[in-house]
Amino acid sequence: MPIVAQSTDTTDWVSRYADEVIAESERRAPGAKHDGAAAPVVVVASGLSPSGPIHLGNLREVMTPHLVADEIRRRGYQVRHLISWDDYDRYRKVPAGVPGIDESWAEHIGKPLTSVPAPAGSAYPNWAEHFKAAMTEALAELGVEYDGISQTEQYTSGAYREQVLHAMKHRAAIDAILDQYRTKKAPGKKQSQKPVDEAELEAAEGSGAASEDDGSGGTSGYFPYKPYCGQCEKDLTTVVSYDDETTELVYTCTACGFGETVRLNEFDRGKLVWKVDWPMRWAYEGVIFEPSGVDHSSPGSSFVVGGQIVREIFDGVQPIGPMYAFVGISGMAKMSSSKGGVPTPADALKIMEAPLLRWLYARRKPNQSFKIAFDQEIQRLYDEWDKLEAKVADGSALPADAAAHSRAVRTAAGELPRTPRPLPYRTLASVADITAGAEDQTLRILRDLDPSDPITSLDEARPRLDRAENWITTQVPADARTIVRSEPDTELLSSLDDEGRESLRLLLEGLDSHWSLDGLTHLVYGVPKVQAGFSADATAKELPPEIKVAQRSFFALLYRLLVTRETGPRLPTLLLAVGADRVRKLLAA
Repeated sequence: MPIVAQSTDTTDWVSRYADEVIAESERRAPGAKHDGAAAPVVVVASGLSPSGPIHLGNLREVMTPHLVADEIRRRGYQVRHLISWDDYDRYRKVPAGVPGIDESWAEHIGKPLTSVPAPAGSAYPNWAEHFKAAMTEALAELGVEYDGISQTEQYTSGAYREQVLHAMKHRAAIDAILDQYRTKKAPGKKQSQKPVDEAELEAAEGSGAASEDDGSGGTSGYFPYKPYCGQCEKDLTTVVSYDDETTELVYTCTACGFGETVRLNEFDRGKLVWKVDWPMRWAYEGVIFEPSGVDHSSPGSSFVVGGQIVREIFDGVQPIGPMYAFVGISGMAKMSSSKGGVPTPADALKIMEAPLLRWLYARRKPNQSFKIAFDQEIQRLYDEWDKLEAKVADGSALPADAAAHSRAVRTAAGELPRTPRPLPYRTLASVADITAGAEDQTLRILRDLDPSDPITSLDEARPRLDRAENWITTQVPADARTIVRSEPDTELLSSLDDEGRESLRLLLEGLDSHWSLDGLTHLVYGVPKVQAGFSADATAKELPPEIKVAQRSFFALLYRLLVTRETGPRLPTLLLAVGADRVRKLLAA
């Protein structure tokens, strides 16, 4: 693969960041050649906490560097995308809505996530592995190539021992840096700065440091390291003293009263507090690119403070770190993995194909928020996607749109699996709704969509068909499902005037000659035109406004006669699904 030093596409955010990352990589290793084994590896990073379900907002933490890393790979560079599983973080609270747990899990609060039992019935050994599993499977389906790093393994193996000792030796300097960002309170004035995150406060307080928002300006007893208790395994510990020469550390546990003296140069049951841990990893791994959410990018936040700590304490370089905005779900507020019931990547992949989900992250700049649709909006998203596919195929797509499409359907490793015959999602959803998943009926309807080129196997429409069926069965309320009448509505039929009877006669007469999706579309829109004295082929510009009113009234009548409502699936699809014989039975006036 040829090496492209710089992108010429100024509208594609992924290419622009790839340019920056490559330039920074070459700045850090001047003179190095990116040509095979001798090339330095470009490191990008993500961090995920398996404290609960890893949701679609968390996925942006992965997709942003993944897309940049994949662009760099396409240019011929070696790239390593690290995903740090923050499984050595403390278990903070019992999340709501998670099956297989109850309030008894509260007894584990304060333990590392890898020391907390998995939910009842899980096949995994602990809490962290249980929630990592679903994300790992989703990332594989999305084509995300990465190196996973367990922070439990890193800390307990002693991989960070030198870094821990270094941080403890320079604890006063770290405390002085943190003090620059601690909130000060003027007498009589309310605190204006938003409090720092809960985990950081707990870590700071538990280590004997002053709380970051208590206005004390720090304490000489600050320690950037949190031991986990040797008896109860919780991090509700206080470091009493530390000797730099011997590395002798004394701590006590406020949870169980246990205390002990250890030598930190051989002790591996603890971790650096977050605002020190993160910059330490930047330096340790040589990270060049790592985005962060808006909650980590405000003044005094982890990313800002980390930039100073990595330079002044660990002699490292802060990565390029764009802020990414939140990802929402149609009808839902900002997501939090500490609460149950939030949609995960696995949930999204049940109702949409991987390329579509990738596209949603690729087409928006990181600082642009967007929503992922689990409601009817998913049909519009698929329509938009299909239009983009058509423009890419005929060469009319704008450069940035074509680039986002390319990043959605393939990675540097190759194409993602796709549906051979990508029929409209809304059509497939309507068919699944009406047939309740009956494969013989589904095949009959899909075959009739285009008699000139009929589908011969449902596999041609998969996996999109499966996603549409899952959407109907899991996201559409039962009272919104379509139920076709079993018998004619004789009362309504007998009440029709001559105009209503004539409209049904014209429709039934045209069924056989229009029995395809396009043909029935022409027929149902054409009946009101013909009744008004116009040609069925007349365009909107040639028709008076009242024709649209007549069409809506005609459609409402058909829905009432077929499904006992005034709305439903698109009428051409509904007619195909019901079948010509049954349509005649239900509409014969």
